[in-house]
This record gives sequence, structure tokens and C-alpha cells, in this order.
Amino acid sequence: MKNILRAAAAVAALGAGAAAAAEEPAGVTNRTIGYVLTDYDFATYQTPDGKAECPDGYNDGPRERFERFFPKDGAKGPLMGAQIARESAIWGPTMEDEPIAFKYAQGKVAIGLDLDGKAGPNDFVSPDGEKGIDNQLYRALGCVVNRRAPGGSLTVFVTTFMQRYNYNRVLLEITDVDSLVNDDDVTLTTYRGLDGLMIDAAGQFLPGGSNRADHKWGKKFIASVKGRIKDGVLTTDPIPNWYMPAKYTFQDVTTRWFRDARFRLNLTPDRASGLLAGYTDVENWYRQIIRSLSTHHLSYGEEYAPPLYRALNRLADAYPDETGRNTAISSALEMNFVRVYVTHPERPVASNDAVSPADGARQAER
Repeated sequence: MKNILRAAAAVAALGAGAAAAAEEPAGVTNRTIGYVLTDYDFATYQTPDGKAECPDGYNDGPRERFERFFPKDGAKGPLMGAQIARESAIWGPTMEDEPIAFKYAQGKVAIGLDLDGKAGPNDFVSPDGEKGIDNQLYRALGCVVNRRAPGGSLTVFVTTFMQRYNYNRVLLEITDVDSLVNDDDVTLTTYRGLDGLMIDAAGQFLPGGSNRADHKWGKKFIASVKGRIKDGVLTTDPIPNWYMPAKYTFQDVTTRWFRDARFRLNLTPDRASGLLAGYTDVENWYRQIIRSLSTHHLSYGEEYAPPLYRALNRLADAYPDETGRNTAISSALEMNFVRVYVTHPERPVASNDAVSPADGARQAER
């Protein structure tokens, strides 16, 4: 009789477990769902003809500027010396303007998030009417052809190499998930992944693969933050320091650094898309670009680095240094993810993988 009761209890427990599992949303296992980044770009609001944001046209690139400063007749000095000087200026930019004025994006509309909870005079309105949008990086990039679709080449470079190199794999793991529609208490943890992206015969990214989280060499990229889901949109609290792996054409291992970073993502059982917004460290942003992409690559999209450096510094709107000069600029990334099973190699029980704010600041790549 006791054996029969035990068996009945076991069956009941299995039935309850199966019922609980059945109640989980599609794509969610053990109240957990993971995503892997497939592509991203700095958010650049564009009108069809570009006249609203760039009424004076677009900025010249390195080649166009060089031809204006040093005509091919050689009347302004030795060509070789001029080329070396122009290239040197990329690695040692100054705040001194050139005769050719830099063209900033105009208008009041931009893509991004309200990072400071205020609607200031320099803030934007989002395309759907949200006020107080902080994205001063857009003012610097909005009239650079390289950063605009479909003519800009940088998106192609970034996307191609981001997808090619496993170093760039960004994983999101959302835990404590009871619903992908409305859930007022979830935790999002970011990792660097170790594996490639899964695609079909047509090159489309497939949901449902697996990717190992790097707990050994990728600790810099691990961070946890609380969030909430409302009407299918995940919004997280700010992450004091968030780092993103970025490896481009020359396989240089570089890192993007965001302060007060927060995600706003539309979630489905198979995909996620939306924004990562925060304050980008100016020196980190600039050095990451010139270390990863040569003048040749930037020239494809008419992007000359020194004027951008000056624009970034003038538009920087957060984290002043001891002299009062702001060192970070508000920004936003548009990101797309596909669902993936995040796996965790065995690691010591006492390990603490999440990067603390103090450790994060020390690890920041300048």
C-alpha cells in the first residue's frame, strides 16, 4: 500500500512539474531565455532626402579634404609629407579647427532614450513622440555618409566582421521570467559568447542554437541588472559600466565602453530588437574606431576622424573630469538579437562573475 501511495505521489509530482513547464512562455525554459546579438549600429535618424537633418549636405571624407588642401599640381608642397601629416593628425587630433567647417546634424528628432530624466534644451524628441531623448552622438554622426543607410559602408564593415569573429559575440540571458508580455521583476545578465551564429541556407539567423558564456576570459563583459517587461518591451535599470567586444577589419581586439547603459528591447520567443543607450566615453569611442578601421576603410563612406574627434568633445554632455570638461557623450545603439540557449561551463561555486561598478571603471579601455 505504501509503495502504491509513493508511486501515486511521484506521478502527481511529475504531472505538476509538467504542468508548470507547460505554463512557461514559448522560448522560456526554467524561467530563462537567452539571445545572441546578430547586428547593431549607432542610431542615426534619417529623413528620405536628408534635408531636414543635413540642410547643408554631408561632410567630406579624407580623400575629398586632402584634394582640397593639396591639389595634384603639387603647388602646396611635397605630396608625401602632406600625406604623412594628415595621417598623423588622425592619431594625434587637436581641438584646432580646419578651414572646412564640420556639418552637425540638425533638427529635434533622434532615436534614443531619456538618460537623465530631464527634457533639456539640447534634447531630442523620438520619432514616436517621446521627449527628453539624449543622443548627442547623433549630432556628430548624422551628416557623415558612412553612418547613413544605404550609402554608408561602415555598417557593412561592422556587421560583417561582428558576425565573423566569435570575439564579438554578445549574449543576453534573462532570468526569473514568468511572462514575455508583462513581468515586473526579471534579471538581465550580459556575457561574451564563445561560439558562432547559426544560419540557414539563405544566410538568415536561426533561433534555438546554443552558445557558451565565457566565464574565464570574458569577465569584463559580464554584468547583471534588474529589469521589467511591459507589453512585450523589456526595460532595464542602468548598468554603471557596460563593455561590448568590438573586433573589425584588422582583428584588433577593442572594446566599447558605455556608462549608465540601459536596454529597451521588444521581446518575442525567437527574437529581440531595440536599443542600448548610455553615455559613451569619448576617448574610448575615438580610439576604437581608428584602431579598428584604417583611413582607407573610413574613406569609403567619407568619414574623416579628426573633425569627428573635435565634434565628440564639443558635444560631450556627461561625466566631467577634474577640469570640468565632459568626457562622455550620450548615444544609442540599435540592436537585433536571435534566441539562443546560453550554456555555462563548470566554474568554482564561489566565483563572482558580475563586474562591480568599481572594477568596471578600473577595467575600462581608454
